[in-house]
Amino acid sequence: MVAEELGEFERIRRFFAPLAGPGGLGLLDDAALVDCKAGHRLVVTADAIVAGVHYLPDDPPELVARKLLRVNLSDLAAMGARPLHYVLMTALPAELGPEWLARFAKGLGEDQRRFGIDLLGGDSVSTSGPAVLSLTAFGEVVAGMEIRRNGAKPGDLVWVSGTIGDAFLGLGLLRGSHPDLASEHRGYLIRRFQVPEPRTELGPALCGIARAMIDVSDGLLADLGHICETSEVGASVELDKLPLSHAARVVVDLEPSLRPRLAATGDDYELLFTAPVAASETIAALSSHLNIRITMIGKIEPGAGVRPVAADGQLISVDHTGYRHF
Repeated sequence: MVAEELGEFERIRRFFAPLAGPGGLGLLDDAALVDCKAGHRLVVTADAIVAGVHYLPDDPPELVARKLLRVNLSDLAAMGARPLHYVLMTALPAELGPEWLARFAKGLGEDQRRFGIDLLGGDSVSTSGPAVLSLTAFGEVVAGMEIRRNGAKPGDLVWVSGTIGDAFLGLGLLRGSHPDLASEHRGYLIRRFQVPEPRTELGPALCGIARAMIDVSDGLLADLGHICETSEVGASVELDKLPLSHAARVVVDLEPSLRPRLAATGDDYELLFTAPVAASETIAALSSHLNIRITMIGKIEPGAGVRPVAADGQLISVDHTGYRHF
């Protein structure tokens, strides 16, 4: 069967209607119905991924779907929101037929069950260019408890969840770098690129603790720069404190010049936040409770911009601070 034999409505009925929640109305209408609890706010975010830019065209469709959903869940987590629903837009070339769609929908279904989110609807179109996949996610947060980017204060400490640089290294491996790296390290780093881990438990748990928060999508230094710009403060980051996975440390030991670069690479989807010094014990307890590594890497200062520094405070030169979309 070729893609042309399957029309838009048959695609919706076969692959996406089974993913719809009650608000999606079986995907039989042009719009969905969404309830919001009293005393809560809806948090809405949208992200798109493009074949050849954000994922490799040969990546398994299940993993493409999971990455698409997870990068949006990461945005919700960065505001302290719990995920609820999403809408999906696909622009697919003709060669991605029913088998690709079936595997794509299977990946969505797996992560819907894991993260407690369901499909409300969307749109499906064809394209002669690369595949473009866009997802808009809806979450909820108690009104007034949302965590924005503009709350950082001088004296705050800067924290980051998980490890940094794995996705960049994983993409490099897929493109042929470090061919002699042990298979277990290769598998781990590639997985981190293909299937990020959104911190959907940590984000809401930081409400009332973090003053400002963002997820690391464009690069740690660049994303901390967004907090600094919005909060009208500066920051310093000790690059020696950058949390690395065991696999990443193996690569950095082989190529030490990579370490400062990892602070400027994207696709980590870890939470980067600031909090007052007095919250440090609470953050450590939260790290233990959720079994998520949370590392203090710097501090917020008066001024502007982000300074990458060594342990002795000396400035470290970094060629660029993160990914640029344009």
